[in-house]
Amino acid sequence: MTKNTSIVLYVAVLIAVVVSADVLFFRNHVWERLIVNIGIVLVFAAFYFRFLKNT
Repeated sequence: MTKNTSIVLYVAVLIAVVVSADVLFFRNHVWERLIVNIGIVLVFAAFYFRFLKNT
């Protein structure tokens, strides 16, 4: 798999996790949803820089 394909797949999984968390848990909670979305993005970014950046 090429690097571009894996990055696109990684971003698609990130979007799927954010949207599913929004729909399932935080539909009517604006500030909580924002905080959780930022947390999810930071976890995905940390995982990317730790494990996938060098591949």
